[in-house]
Amino acid sequence: MTYVVTESCIRCKYQDCVEVCPVDCFYEGENMLVIHPDECIDCGVCEPECPVEAILPDTEEGMERWVEVNRQYAEVWPNITRIGPIPPDADQWRNIPNKFEKHLSPNPGKGS
Repeated sequence: MTYVVTESCIRCKYQDCVEVCPVDCFYEGENMLVIHPDECIDCGVCEPECPVEAILPDTEEGMERWVEVNRQYAEVWPNITRIGPIPPDADQWRNIPNKFEKHLSPNPGKGS
């Protein structure tokens, strides 16, 4: 089992999860974070830290797609080990549906 970041993170990009990760397996895109599925140790401490509930175990239904999305971007985005700037309009994006197709930026973040 591994944990993955889902589309709820897009344009919100809260980073409370990064601070608690004991293995630094988060990677930063321009407007989303991902977890490298091969580095995650399945401890689960990140899941309750996400205010938009974007982090889920890969054992939940429909998570296969998100495992691949997380793997794909973790290979090209920089590793992040501490909280960086949160988008000023993050709260406005909390409950917007279908963000992946419309709003995901494939560009890397700045890393930390």
